[in-house]
Amino acid sequence: MNRLERLSEYRVMWILVFFDLPTDTKKEKKAYLDFRKVLVRDGFTMFQFSIYVRHCASMENAEVHMKRIRNNLPQHGKIGILCITDKQFAGIQLFYGEKPKPPNAPYQQLELF
Repeated sequence: MNRLERLSEYRVMWILVFFDLPTDTKKEKKAYLDFRKVLVRDGFTMFQFSIYVRHCASMENAEVHMKRIRNNLPQHGKIGILCITDKQFAGIQLFYGEKPKPPNAPYQQLELF
């Protein structure tokens, strides 16, 4: 396989991990933090709260990371893994809204006379 085929946007993969884990008890919070640490140690970065992404050079490489996730699943909660090509990931549409800002307080005028 030549260099261009290895770097093809149809061969390069992205793994998205979606999770919703309970955090009501100390044990559940620890399981949440431990799972998150597994993702970060494995090269995932936070995309949004409870959504982490990782770039992989190939589907074979992605399988290694997905297996690592499956081997570290917490006992409770929901976890989803989605693997898509770089071409598909490039089509993502992101929208950023602004945080509401409190109105500015009226200025007080200083009178000197």
